[in-house]
Amino acid sequence: MASAALGGGRLGRLIGSDHALFVYGTLQFPEVLTALLGRVPSLEQAELTGWRTAALPRRLYPGLVAAAQRCARGCVLSGLTASEWTILDAFEDEEYDLRQVRLDGRNAPVWTYVWTVAADPVDWERDRFAAEHLASFAARSARWRRDPASFSDSAGPGWSGPVA
Repeated sequence: MASAALGGGRLGRLIGSDHALFVYGTLQFPEVLTALLGRVPSLEQAELTGWRTAALPRRLYPGLVAAAQRCARGCVLSGLTASEWTILDAFEDEEYDLRQVRLDGRNAPVWTYVWTVAADPVDWERDRFAAEHLASFAARSARWRRDPASFSDSAGPGWSGPVA
């Protein structure tokens, strides 16, 4: 993937090819990836020490925040095309920053989206999300992919919503 194909913004930092992405929230679910990309790229389980997957106020999806002596669990997506990177970047809120991190047990750094504003003090619950929200989240993600302009709220396709 050439960086010229990715344009500016957050993706302008990606130079060269074969970039991997650490995902720790909704993007680790094949249903959401299929809705957004039309396929499931290679997924490999991974952990990131010194970070946690935080619940976010009034949102169904999490944010990655620094947390000493904690460990965020997720997956590494690899084999993404330039157009897939563009889709995933558009899917992420403006409150995320694309940064490189070093995952446990991997030599090469990978990219991830780090949450940059206030997060809840509790962790996001992957299993709860899967049981209560995954089906509707994937369906809404598919609608967003077909017509992103129809989603006007600033929280993007992940939507603010009641999370009890």
